[in-house]
Amino acid sequence: MRSDTERNRKYLIKAAALLFENSPTPVSLAEIAKQAEVSTATAYRHFSSVEDILHAFRAQVGSELRDFSAAQTTRGMARLEAVSRCWVSLVLEHGGAMAQMRSHRGYLERLRENTGYLTPQAEALAEPLRQTTEELGLVDLGDEALFLWNALFDPRDILDLIKSGHTEDEAATRLVAALRGALIGWSVATADGNQGT
Repeated sequence: MRSDTERNRKYLIKAAALLFENSPTPVSLAEIAKQAEVSTATAYRHFSSVEDILHAFRAQVGSELRDFSAAQTTRGMARLEAVSRCWVSLVLEHGGAMAQMRSHRGYLERLRENTGYLTPQAEALAEPLRQTTEELGLVDLGDEALFLWNALFDPRDILDLIKSGHTEDEAATRLVAALRGALIGWSVATADGNQGT
């Protein structure tokens, strides 16, 4: 990609994040282009919609999480906790823009269709989750472990916890503990279900 093209793309993603962080109302592609100081036509050459920009932004944040996960030297629950805490920090760093992602389709459906912006996040978490279930003596839950993590670490809910008076550390600690319990409960229910068939 040419340097000016790549620069414009980065400016548009950054502008969208900034606008969504501070705007209580929906933001248009034209407003994002204006904030990025590029023409609306240039914005449309890069992204077909505001949703496309948000997907690119979420993929960028997911890549940060994936890089952090890959650099970890711990395993199992310790690694999963470190990656999950990193995610909470990223959500707080990027604030409102992280809470803008909504889809009418479920997480597992999007994950299994390799929806682009979910891929780096899933890559960051798949191995720590697998190691954790192994460490806890649970069955490998595969994509369903990612499903549980996603349900608990939704950016909107993380921001809600912080707004309700919890510190970042408190929120992360409680969410990680809840995830551990969810993995155990899900695994037990899965094993019981398999025995009943």
